[in-house]
Amino acid sequence: GQEGYDPRTLLIPQSAWAKFTPFEQQFWEIKCKNYNTVVFFKKGKFYELYEEDADIGHQRFDLKLTDRVNMRMVGVPESGFPYWAGRFVSEGYRVARVEQMETALGMEMRQKGGKEVKKSKVVRRELASILTAGTLTDEGFLKTPESTYCLSIKESGGGKKKKYGVCFVDTSTAEFWMCGFEDDEERTRLETLMTQIQPRELVLEAGKVDPATVKVLRNTLEPRCIWNRLKPSREFWDAEQTWFELTCQGDAMGEEVGGYFGNQGLPEALTSHQDNPVALSALGGLISYLRSLKLDKELLSMGNVQTYGDPLEGSKFLVLDGQTLTNLDIFGKGPGDKISLFRQLNHCMTPFGKRLFRRWVCHPLSRKTEIEERIGAVETLMFCPGGQEFREGLKRTADLERLIARVHAGHCPLKLLLTLLESFTHLSNWMERLLETGMGEGTGLLPRLLATFPSGLGELIHELEGTFDAEAAKAGEVVPLAGVEKDFDRVNEEVEELEIRFQQHLQECRKRLRCPKLQYRNIGREIRQIEVPKSEVGRVPGDWVRQSETKAVSRYWSPEVRGLVRSWEEVQEVRGGVIRELQSRLYARFDAHYRKWSQAVQVIAELDCLWSLAQCSNLMQEPKCKPTFGENKGKAGSGGVETQVEVKELRHPCLSGINSNFIPNDTILGGDDGGEKIILLTGPNMGGKSTLLRQVCLAVVMGQLGCYVPARTCHLAGGPVDRIFTRIGANDNILAGQSTFMVELTETSRILAEATPRSLVILDELGRGTSTFDGYAIAYAVLQYLATFVGCIGLFSTHYSSLVEEIRGHPGIKAQYMSSYVDEERQEVTFLYELVDGKSPSSYGMNVARLAGVSQQVS
Repeated sequence: GQEGYDPRTLLIPQSAWAKFTPFEQQFWEIKCKNYNTVVFFKKGKFYELYEEDADIGHQRFDLKLTDRVNMRMVGVPESGFPYWAGRFVSEGYRVARVEQMETALGMEMRQKGGKEVKKSKVVRRELASILTAGTLTDEGFLKTPESTYCLSIKESGGGKKKKYGVCFVDTSTAEFWMCGFEDDEERTRLETLMTQIQPRELVLEAGKVDPATVKVLRNTLEPRCIWNRLKPSREFWDAEQTWFELTCQGDAMGEEVGGYFGNQGLPEALTSHQDNPVALSALGGLISYLRSLKLDKELLSMGNVQTYGDPLEGSKFLVLDGQTLTNLDIFGKGPGDKISLFRQLNHCMTPFGKRLFRRWVCHPLSRKTEIEERIGAVETLMFCPGGQEFREGLKRTADLERLIARVHAGHCPLKLLLTLLESFTHLSNWMERLLETGMGEGTGLLPRLLATFPSGLGELIHELEGTFDAEAAKAGEVVPLAGVEKDFDRVNEEVEELEIRFQQHLQECRKRLRCPKLQYRNIGREIRQIEVPKSEVGRVPGDWVRQSETKAVSRYWSPEVRGLVRSWEEVQEVRGGVIRELQSRLYARFDAHYRKWSQAVQVIAELDCLWSLAQCSNLMQEPKCKPTFGENKGKAGSGGVETQVEVKELRHPCLSGINSNFIPNDTILGGDDGGEKIILLTGPNMGGKSTLLRQVCLAVVMGQLGCYVPARTCHLAGGPVDRIFTRIGANDNILAGQSTFMVELTETSRILAEATPRSLVILDELGRGTSTFDGYAIAYAVLQYLATFVGCIGLFSTHYSSLVEEIRGHPGIKAQYMSSYVDEERQEVTFLYELVDGKSPSSYGMNVARLAGVSQQVS
């Protein structure tokens, strides 16, 4: 209850510390600084949870509760840590892993050695890591190939417009992205970025984020997103502190902090943001948070920092803002949604290809030459001889992007390093076979891409594999080849010498007891027990100590064996330290070529994405076509660039595969002869208007991604579209505190202000959120403005059928409707789903009500 109390910590009175045993002191020294974290405390071959953590384990996960002297306790075997920690994290808990830094024998050796830490009466333990849902790194916790982001936001500025710095990281690949931008009152850029990234964890500056921003975040992010609020300055650093941390080499006490990039220098993306204080501060907040999790050094030292472009910048990419990504179901309603464009297009074979492909779908291209180059590459792969065999070859590839990050951190099990080397060997051979097809010859996107695959990978892998015993490595141990490592050879000689002494002593015992059947038996941790048949026990010397027995034999340690076992354990302790050092050096040798490994992964990822588009195009039902693009051009004096879209027999890419009777339609927006650029669409409820609107947008997205389109023809005569705006559906935005009408007007106002002659605008039932008279007036005014002053292409669906008469004769608008057949006698409506010229005779609301099952007495 004290002012300024931090609930993440626990204040323990000095009087309480005096009552703790040395072990309890060791536990509480860690727990009191991580009170909001479940601590898995390593003890021997188990991880144990104490007190409140034990209660959580017992009540939430049904772990057996026992008492350990003065502390409640539950425990799990060390081999079960990934499973149990994963379960805790998936439930939203933070998990701390406290590791033993020495064995009990190591502690004894340390105390005998007279080191400074000699006074410690318990095995030395340290906080090794803290696991959270948005910062997982190890393969055992990562169940899917999708990126999981932790994202930091810095907000500044007064008034309605705000400046934002954003930095986010995929901790599984150590890939950082950062950006800064000024946003409008609706936080359109921020909303778009959140929709694209969908972070699992959020890092904010406590008390420094506008409530309106919080509402946008709440409304955009998934409910499971974890929010972390850091104290300003001390935990969420400002730009000056961040820059110091990035460039310094140590603190006043000489302890290494910051200075993450060593001799490689600051990444270019960081230096480019040196004068962007909000972006730097966002990075500072993220680094500070990662430091609290003991992840900052291993992640930042890879130097993998990139600039994330303005979410609404359209010079290079087709802009799909957050509203459009949602309205068009680009990624569906959630992780399990099977109907989404991404799911339809994604045929990637590698985990890292799938992650890159998601970024591609968020950012379709908007430059004609780049789109046509990509389409050319896709067509080459579509008709590549043996293409399916090459694609299948990528299935054997491990998640190299994540594994090379684990090697850099030194947390990659040796078996996974072997998997990594095997995968790179496979890819190197795979690339050689691909180049033999002639795909790398000539000009174009594919030859340029293939030329960037690094050479000499095979030789580098052979060099690394030549330093250790491959068979021993498969068993999880680095055993260098003889003569490679002097320290290891020396320890091995000691091991061999002890083995000889063990065997000599056994021979002496056999002679002494006149029993040739004597042999050594290892029972648990008590090794080299001399096994004596019960019939010969009477001859056992009195100074032998019995260790175990069965009905048939008794097992002993002689004084000589006890001494040899002690020596053996000490040598094995030293050998283990040497092996750990050798493994670190092996990882360092691999990591020294990080840029080369990373470049190979990037090339394969891009190839995988291109092959995904090719596979989607090949599997697409007929009719299908390659999209074509004309040159950007505008009428004299228009001051703008006109876009025209013409698609014949277009089907919805996600629904046509589900419904074999899907009705295709032709849609023409604009034209070389100055044709109408906007369709005013009427028709009955459930008649297919919204589906038509979406399928036109999705055709443009697919075309500008470089994919075939489910249509007879698809031609964008005026060049690529720069942005797609959508206003679909009407609902109260309760979390944002806005009514249906306010949502409509806010989104429509944004469209009117930002649409260009190269934009595609979709407006569905504008004006339904208010009275009929007001709604009609707004719909008419917006339609006129778009057609007369903006000059964009678009579709405008409405139930205000009298709008058709109002716009009759307008050169930029044409009226069309979704046709239907009505049986007047039965009062039944049949939807034909065909787009025809003119005005719908009626909305057939009563007929649709009966079709939907509404009682005839009501309808």
